[in-house]
Amino acid sequence: MDDAVLFIFGLLVLFLLTRTPIAVALGLTAFTYLYFFTTLPLTQVPALLFNALNSFPLVAIPLFILAANIMTQGGISERITGAANAVVGGIRGGLGATAVLSCMFFSAICGSSPATVIAIGTLLIPSMVRSGYSLTYATGLIATAGSLGILIPPSISMIIYGIATETSIGNLFIAGILPGLFAGSMLIVAAVVISRIRNLGRSGESVVSLTWKNRFLTILGALPSLSLPVIVLGGIYGGIFTPTEASAVAVIFALLISMLVHRQVNMKNLAGIVIQSARTSATVMFIVANGVLFSWVLTHERIPHRVAEFIINMDLDRWIFLLVVNILLLIVGCFVETSSAILVLAPILMPIAVSLGIDPIHLGIIMVMNLEIGMVTPPFGLNLFVASGITKMPVLQVAKASLPFMLVLLVCLFVVTYVPEIALFLINR
Repeated sequence: MDDAVLFIFGLLVLFLLTRTPIAVALGLTAFTYLYFFTTLPLTQVPALLFNALNSFPLVAIPLFILAANIMTQGGISERITGAANAVVGGIRGGLGATAVLSCMFFSAICGSSPATVIAIGTLLIPSMVRSGYSLTYATGLIATAGSLGILIPPSISMIIYGIATETSIGNLFIAGILPGLFAGSMLIVAAVVISRIRNLGRSGESVVSLTWKNRFLTILGALPSLSLPVIVLGGIYGGIFTPTEASAVAVIFALLISMLVHRQVNMKNLAGIVIQSARTSATVMFIVANGVLFSWVLTHERIPHRVAEFIINMDLDRWIFLLVVNILLLIVGCFVETSSAILVLAPILMPIAVSLGIDPIHLGIIMVMNLEIGMVTPPFGLNLFVASGITKMPVLQVAKASLPFMLVLLVCLFVVTYVPEIALFLINR
């Protein structure tokens, strides 16, 4: 290993140990490398950063963020929760199942894990506590189920993986459907079983009694909101529009529902929604720009190629390789933000995976599922902090409460890793 490679990773680790924000750490490492190890004029760095963001698929990220914020303010999360309760709220432990199903529905609209935790958690955690569920159970469940936001399409993490590896974003979206439904279904089963084992939700309010007529009317009222993922994914799958164009459709559809149907968004509060979305988008784009710049440094040093050669020479079986990838990503997910982890590791891992006969789409789903689990693993799991902010529980207590549900996601990860047809079935059919 030469001096440049040691310098790159040594400096990056140093920045991370000093708790430098990951985007800044990636950017400063790349900038320092360019100064000491290349003849590239530093005046070209702004051009490299601009080119990193000058990508048509990246337009989908701020548009999906804007659509999610419009939906959150437009009363869509309340109607989704009501529809989920109408479907599964009548069974014992049904409010926990309602929480997971609500997260699945909202994930299929917003593409963001923290947004899902906020939208569903603020609604359902107080309701679950009033209904005889413990605060730790409710918080741990929603913190974990909210992580489905980056697995069930449309997913911002899948967009970033597609850009980093030049993989079809539309195919990634389609490949995420069955793993997302599988993981969500397993969480619903776990929620019901654990609530019964712990004797939760027996205060008399745990099951919201709805007549069949009320159930029908509740689901009917939520249909405009629930139709959005069908339109977005159906349009992509049917070749009507690209994922980027689908994000624009999502914004227009969210505006129509929130302003004309639910009438909870107007021109006055729309400005605040746009400003909030711009701030969130700027944060994500700053990470992406610095991540792409760091990936350029890795490529310039031929690090992905050298790592690929090293692993291929080890003559690893592809299933052993996938096990190593899972262990690596689970560790990385504890410390590194999702977008940054994808931007750094995807260009390194994909050439190796392809050489071993692993489909890049399958690898993308595996990466997203690993980093989904990373959203609820300490010390830096983002969902832990979001859920802690909602309930005021200590972060480590939220992590402990999430542990049973995180183990369910680990089982789902293992199954999807070694049964690739779950991810690839809809693409290959």
